[in-house]
Amino acid sequence: MVAGSRFHLSLAHGGPKSILDLGCGTGLICDAYAAGGHDVTGADPSARMLEIARRKPNGCSIEWVECCSQDFRSEKRFDLIIMTGHAFQVLLDENAILATLAVIREHLAEGGRIVFESRNPAIDWKARWDGGVFEVIHDGLVVRKTRDVVSYDEGRAHFETRYHFPEETLVSESELLFLSRNDIERHLEASGLRADAVYGDWDRQPFDERNAEEMIFVVPRVVNSRSKAPTVKRRRAARQ
Repeated sequence: MVAGSRFHLSLAHGGPKSILDLGCGTGLICDAYAAGGHDVTGADPSARMLEIARRKPNGCSIEWVECCSQDFRSEKRFDLIIMTGHAFQVLLDENAILATLAVIREHLAEGGRIVFESRNPAIDWKARWDGGVFEVIHDGLVVRKTRDVVSYDEGRAHFETRYHFPEETLVSESELLFLSRNDIERHLEASGLRADAVYGDWDRQPFDERNAEEMIFVVPRVVNSRSKAPTVKRRRAARQ
């Protein structure tokens, strides 16, 4: 199990929880949570990803919702809401970010936690990614992943990623936004939220702007449950 997965699973210790994974992709973390006896909901805008997710060993016990993070609606309130795989970075403008944070805030149970990560913009990601070949573990299989950067300018990266499965190759064209820690915390505050920890890696080391690749935000609860989240326009965004 990779470090990120171990980190996310550790968030659910202490008994059964209601968990929402916004941008769940193929449902790896959702399936692991469900195997641990948790009540799990996975949301993603990709019908193809959700089709794969439903075939997971515990897929039939998970509620799958096809939607963007900004559009998610449920009567449920969740003890834990996560955005994994840097899904936060597909929110490409302030309206999309604030709309998603409003959805998260609305669906967070009293005493619940929000956890998401974003890549540190101080790192030269273009140099690291362009023409890169990686291996990732998917359902126990080693899958080759290749990535080519189309453009990288003013905090936005546009790139293509190919996942080379034995039966097929999935091609994903993506655009990501790289915000600083200060910018993200400003958006949280505008949404009535506040991080009580920002880690620089999956071992919970404090964030170091010069060296850390990750910015992992842990937001324990709303600051003021009576205040209203800001009104924002809702726009669609695809997850990668």
